[in-house]
Amino acid sequence: MTSIVHVRCGSDIRDALSEAGIPGDFVEFSDPICQGPVPPGLSEDGLHSVRTAFITETYGAAAAVPVPGRLERESEVLDSITGADKIVLWFEHDIYDQAILIRLLAALKDRNDLHNRLFMISTDRFPGIDRFVGLGQLMPEQLGELWGTETPVTGAQMNAAAEAWTAYRSGDPSDLLPFAKTTDGPLPYLAGALTRHLRELPWTRDGLSLTERLILTAIAKGAATPGLAFRDLYVEYEPQPFLGDLMFWPIVRGLAGAREPALTPYTAPPDPIALTDFGHGLLNGDADWIVTNGIDRWWGGTHLTGDPDWRWDDGPDSVVMV
Repeated sequence: MTSIVHVRCGSDIRDALSEAGIPGDFVEFSDPICQGPVPPGLSEDGLHSVRTAFITETYGAAAAVPVPGRLERESEVLDSITGADKIVLWFEHDIYDQAILIRLLAALKDRNDLHNRLFMISTDRFPGIDRFVGLGQLMPEQLGELWGTETPVTGAQMNAAAEAWTAYRSGDPSDLLPFAKTTDGPLPYLAGALTRHLRELPWTRDGLSLTERLILTAIAKGAATPGLAFRDLYVEYEPQPFLGDLMFWPIVRGLAGAREPALTPYTAPPDPIALTDFGHGLLNGDADWIVTNGIDRWWGGTHLTGDPDWRWDDGPDSVVMV
């Protein structure tokens, strides 16, 4: 009997695969590296330590308990799948998935024994779904329609992933620009995902990331609580949804808790919230978040610490030092 392992950047389709009658074991590889530090030059253990500290500090108690063991198990995933006859990677198009995908493929690149057993199901759409967000929104029977469409992972895809992963961890965000602008690369969704990632840099116009601006926009347009802002971001404003709720709340807290806040104070997601005068000024292009509040944030392998610093210029779609 052929042994099969399904690898996914979360547990969202685990039960549905079984309900769909799709054979195989399920393993998770899900460190959300689209947020927080992934500095270059670290050993795997060193990277685990950095990631564990970030997740514990940023996402809080709800995420802290399982993190150390989970991240260690992710390294073990690479060993656990070696005995399978067929390894299927399930990854959609957004930056959450694509960042994990390039990390995984880069780690597997030199495992020649796996290359003829490694397959991928990757998509940015599904028939009948107007706003496809990800594989997790599909019903078991819909996932069953994807089973059998998996394609072999090629050497070109492995090489592209390894090169992109190196650029992703670089201290120079402009290293990612060639990958973001390559529309015919072997990983078809990587360019769009990395473009979205670049838009999480502070923008030249206001010092906000795209996510921060969209949160302020959602609240300005009527989202009366942080919870409703998350809903509106997910269903309407975000061009490429990728944030889970644990990843979303720290961004809102930052907007409300800064020295000069853009949002009124709140305690919990159902609490009322509104833009401050400063928040309105940011949306109107009359203020700059970093000039007023400073910054100390990791973006991939780049530590953003202040002025001068890297920013995204949406005019030429480029990275500049300001």
